[in-house]
Amino acid sequence: MRVLIVSSFLPYPLFSGGHIRLFNLIKELSKRHEITLVCEKRTHQTKEDIDAVRKFCKEIFVVDRKKQWSAEVVVKTAISSLPFLLAGHTLPHMKTILTKLLKDEVFDVVHIETFYVAQNVPDTTVPIVLVEHNIEYAVYQRFVDNAPFLLKPLLQIDVEKIKYWEKKAWENAAEVVGVSEVEAKQMRIDSKVVPNGVNLSDFPYKPVRLAPLAQGKNKKVEKTILFMGDFKWIQNRNTALWILKDIWPLIEKRENKNRGRIKLLIVGKHIPNTIKKYASQSIIFDENASHKTSDIYKHADILLSPIRVGGGTSYKILEAMSSGVPVVTTQLGIEGLNAKNKKHALIGQTSQELCSALVALLDNTKLYNTIRKQARQLIEEQYSWEKITKQLEEVYDEAIKK
Repeated sequence: MRVLIVSSFLPYPLFSGGHIRLFNLIKELSKRHEITLVCEKRTHQTKEDIDAVRKFCKEIFVVDRKKQWSAEVVVKTAISSLPFLLAGHTLPHMKTILTKLLKDEVFDVVHIETFYVAQNVPDTTVPIVLVEHNIEYAVYQRFVDNAPFLLKPLLQIDVEKIKYWEKKAWENAAEVVGVSEVEAKQMRIDSKVVPNGVNLSDFPYKPVRLAPLAQGKNKKVEKTILFMGDFKWIQNRNTALWILKDIWPLIEKRENKNRGRIKLLIVGKHIPNTIKKYASQSIIFDENASHKTSDIYKHADILLSPIRVGGGTSYKILEAMSSGVPVVTTQLGIEGLNAKNKKHALIGQTSQELCSALVALLDNTKLYNTIRKQARQLIEEQYSWEKITKQLEEVYDEAIKK
């Protein structure tokens, strides 16, 4: 199959969920299909980054990303029907490249990664598969809901523009793909789900850390509860403060002499001082952890990831499950997964419920081992990139048949 992928980003380095997803899909697809990639490139991305993707593609074309906060984009947003998001991703050079490719070459399917580059694709009879990481207008609506009162009317207009163009993109595609069932249902009745995944070899199932008394009669093994995130995002800052102010104090109150020392390890870039001020003997911050996330899981006993805002599927939850690190999260944290509470993870909605889930894992070895084994089995059965790519290929086949 000859696949033309149009993306709003060059999927390397792997510093975000979207990059991880597209890079691995291209890598797997290239084993059986010819891939041509046309994508935007940020200023910080290098020739080496392009070459890392090029080896899996028949051809690759990169277009410099337009500066979002520019006079051109702001004016275009103000005087046209385009929202700010689309105005920044409307690239005449990309459209020229795509027009020539679709005229000169034969493709079986056009795969568009995120709707806000769809306007650069010329009219074509080649079936289009549109893949959405989020429902963008819903993401921006949450931002508007929390914006200052005087800004809300202006921002709401932009959200309505996004909603119009996003729904139009869904209507024009032969197939629409979401990364979770929850979001897919909100797009189109016939939307498909192709979830996020994980490289099993990159996140191997680790052995259980030493039992509490294994180092000597009176020595207990320290147990580490991990929270991880990029603190540029307000969701991660809010969640960290929730853990520090409400959840962690409850855990420390529920002391168990047979448990051994426990610590909270918070890992991420750009941790603000408002969060780092909570540092103590039991609360450790690390802004310089290994770039290999798998190395971080080697030193963690439990992942605490109480997601309250967001969509799709959390990569850190998938990666922890693959690594044999039990997960404590909220219902939203596993909403995009076929994971069940008390089987593949422990779920809580309140501070008290999350505390109880953590304590149960800390103090019950049988539960701890059962959760981690069943979670790894789920990942192997449903969330390897090989299996997920086959699901995407099935969507391509259905688009071609229409």
